[in-house]
Amino acid sequence: MEFIPEEWRSLLFPVGRLDKDTSGLLLLTNNGDLAQRCLHPSYHLPKTYRVTVAGVPSQAVLRRLRGGVDLEDGRTGPAEVWLRESCGETAVLELTIHEGRNRQVRRMCGAVGHRVLALQRISMGPLELGDLPLGEWRELTAEEVQALGEACGLA
Repeated sequence: MEFIPEEWRSLLFPVGRLDKDTSGLLLLTNNGDLAQRCLHPSYHLPKTYRVTVAGVPSQAVLRRLRGGVDLEDGRTGPAEVWLRESCGETAVLELTIHEGRNRQVRRMCGAVGHRVLALQRISMGPLELGDLPLGEWRELTAEEVQALGEACGLA
């Protein structure tokens, strides 16, 4: 919130969270209905992450992630996951989930034997981070607000 002008801070609240070791897209809004729908898993708003992991996941591990992973707070929903690149002892995955449990992506990767080295949220529904630099922000366009509302079932 320190990047947001002082006069806006009391009007906006974050939709979801990023832990201290995660970078990327964070949506701030003053629309409570939109925030609720973006966060609630029943609306299935996809959140996509670029995940750098230790080791290179096998096809069997990728299938496990795609089918859902058992965590201490229950089984996750299925994830969409793609191996984007691998280099020596690390790999970069693109992973899409429809839930938003605490540290979910890190815990899912850990459960299949791959420690997360770097994590960045690159999209949330129709919104994409693109090339927005770390620590920068911008207002959504009217078209983006409309597309996000539609993705969450708000006409």
